[in-house]
Amino acid sequence: MPTDDSPQSTVKHWRDCTDAYDFLEQIRLRPSMWLPGGSLEHLQAMLLGYQVAISVHSVDENFSFWKFSQWLKAHLGGNSASYGWAADIERSTPDGSTPIEEFFRLLQIYRAESA
Repeated sequence: MPTDDSPQSTVKHWRDCTDAYDFLEQIRLRPSMWLPGGSLEHLQAMLLGYQVAISVHSVDENFSFWKFSQWLKAHLGGNSASYGWAADIERSTPDGSTPIEEFFRLLQIYRAESA
């Protein structure tokens, strides 16, 4: 994810990504390629699958889907256990923004607070 003090990210092949954040940056750069119809539900399923895969294969990864999901639930004040964080973000997206843009805005806040 780009920050104010980092250079703008560039598009690359997913195989060249080094971690979940790097892959998420590729999704941010080209959301229509990765998320049919801009669906956060697709992103939620993708991240859940990613977390399961790294857990099953005991991969050490700096992205914790579980911690991020819990942070989103607390931050949004939603009932993520029932509908999932994708639905919470879609319900809370401010006018003038899209759910995808809101997701990446929240991800940037999460990363800053988790650093």
